[in-house]
Amino acid sequence: MMRSFLLGSATALLIAGGAFAQGTGQELVYIQIEAQPSLTQAEAALRGYAARLDNVNGFSLGSGWYGIALGPYAPDSAGALLRELRLTGIIPRDSYLASSSEYRDQFWPVGAGLSTAQPVPQAPDTGLSPATDTPEVVTRPEIAEETPRQARASEALLSRGERELLQVALQWSGHYNAAIDGAFGAGTRNAMAEWQAANGYQVTGVLTSAQRADLIGAYNAVLEGLDMARVSDSRAGIEIEMPTGVVSFDRYEAPFALYEPSGDLQARVLLISQPGDRKTLAGLYEIMQTLEIVPPTGPRERGRDSFSITGQNARIVSHTEVALREGHIKGWTLIWPSGDEERRERVAAMMKASFATTAAVLDPASVTDEGQAVDLVSGLKIRQPIATVSGFFVDAGGAVVTSAEAVASCGRITLDDIYDASVAATDAELGVAVLRPEQALAPRGVANLRSGTPRLKTEIAVAGYPFGGVLSAPTLTYGSLEDSRGLGGEETLARVALAAQPGDAGGPVLDAGGAVLGMLLPAAQSARQLPAGVALAADADALKAFLDASGVRSSGTAGQDMLAPEDLAAAATKMTVKVSCWD
Repeated sequence: MMRSFLLGSATALLIAGGAFAQGTGQELVYIQIEAQPSLTQAEAALRGYAARLDNVNGFSLGSGWYGIALGPYAPDSAGALLRELRLTGIIPRDSYLASSSEYRDQFWPVGAGLSTAQPVPQAPDTGLSPATDTPEVVTRPEIAEETPRQARASEALLSRGERELLQVALQWSGHYNAAIDGAFGAGTRNAMAEWQAANGYQVTGVLTSAQRADLIGAYNAVLEGLDMARVSDSRAGIEIEMPTGVVSFDRYEAPFALYEPSGDLQARVLLISQPGDRKTLAGLYEIMQTLEIVPPTGPRERGRDSFSITGQNARIVSHTEVALREGHIKGWTLIWPSGDEERRERVAAMMKASFATTAAVLDPASVTDEGQAVDLVSGLKIRQPIATVSGFFVDAGGAVVTSAEAVASCGRITLDDIYDASVAATDAELGVAVLRPEQALAPRGVANLRSGTPRLKTEIAVAGYPFGGVLSAPTLTYGSLEDSRGLGGEETLARVALAAQPGDAGGPVLDAGGAVLGMLLPAAQSARQLPAGVALAADADALKAFLDASGVRSSGTAGQDMLAPEDLAAAATKMTVKVSCWD
């Protein structure tokens, strides 16, 4: 029996734990495992626990509630016992340590009282070491045989996730076809009985711990080689099953504990642990969705105190579950290669069912030099666009002109990394496109397209993002207007001399007064390799004709007085937009 196992292996620790508490005058503690709203319900639950455990007590909590607790224990030994019992599933995962002063009259066992309480044996060593840099894989204890009564008692201690996993396994075995809800009604009982009959067990409709292990083991046979095992990360305060055969602990980058691939299978696990509140949780929800390991396609669910995110693309499937409890944010992420859904779903289900937390939380200062860079968040790469170019606002409703080539094959387009946009019109011959934001925008500045032919050799400037969007504001690159036509005499183009970069494509070409002479075209727009410092721009008159045909009401000007350099930069910044293309 389990109680014999726990007590029989802890005799030596009993003496040390009890003597320490008595000698120092420490207050004894209990493990609070359950509370019931009536004495009848409490007594029924107590009988179930007492069938498997010693030192079970029942106390009045006041206001009509009754508590079930184990103990009492010396404080130094109680924590280890709490972890052991939660780890093996004998008590609920939300059990906690409580001072003896929190309890009132004791009604179970009959004749007991707090005044005579003495420390009881400490649990055997669980393998959960004190906080170290390397989390430890915990070996499961052997499962003892159970009577039908004991089977019901052990079943009552299962978490909802564990109950749902049993229903999933029964469904997989062909004996269950109802809802996966964790409720063991007539349908689940009949399925259990059928499974017992099919596997040569006594038919009771209630699976023993050994039978549950047998069923789950068969269900998870596909996981052979992954070495699913419970890992206790004492610094993060998380205990969870993970595929230790394919991932291993790498390092801490708060709020993450990173488990990287240890073989050919490119699987990864993150454990998430940080102090915080609902605002912190909301911020983490947003941050997670910017990471490369969380593809943008997939369902998301967000509640007041929890969230889940699933992202998938052609390379990976990522699933994250996080919850806030008692000032701690704890959770996990599984990243798995695409095309291996059966194993991934099994691993994710086992991680969800086994997830448990302790009072520890990862120190926010647990970061390395390796994990700090402008393109990283806590050691994880931020998702990057395929390409970043430039554009500029052309009406008060937020319409943007940019390079047609740059947005031709984007899965998603964003303006300034925030606003989603779509292509509203394209002129492939001119090389320009109009983007419309998917939500209302009020631009700080709108381009004034200059009509007529400006003087050649006049100074011009291109506003754009030549460094791939690393800078938060556009950069001005100065040059001169060399010709009001293209290389082949095209009236819709202009030739400029300046040292443009690929990220400048789509940006406005400005005269000294801030009027827009045209839109800079990508260097690849020409079939020939142009000399360094030579670029082409779509002419302002051609742009206006295109915008009119597309239903965009743009503004025009015949020219403006020369602006001071700082004023020209300010005007350019207000109208210029970073345009990002995502897969």
